[in-house]
Amino acid sequence: QVQLVESGGGLVQPGGSLRLSCVSSGIITRIYAMAWYRQAPGKQRELVARITTDGSANYLDSVKGRFTISRDNPENTVYLQMNSLKPEDTAVYYCNAQRAYLDFWGQGTQVTVSS
Repeated sequence: QVQLVESGGGLVQPGGSLRLSCVSSGIITRIYAMAWYRQAPGKQRELVARITTDGSANYLDSVKGRFTISRDNPENTVYLQMNSLKPEDTAVYYCNAQRAYLDFWGQGTQVTVSS
């Protein structure tokens, strides 16, 4: 059974930082592209950051320079370091593992940026 479990979300003030973690089980994480998506109320889910099996990363334009995705394959974990957070970053953040036709999702973690 494949599971992706996110953690690290919460309430933070504008300008603050959070680090999200996603621990996977039931898959060999190192052979999957891993990604973070987010979905704000009333909006479509969007890709925030993605890291390939060789470590190449790409980002949503609005988070470039503020967010960093990384992976720890032996620990089956992917991280999203989020700095200089803005109210518009408020959303539920989802972890995703993708390989060919296989596509797995976590349950999401809420990130709220507010003063």
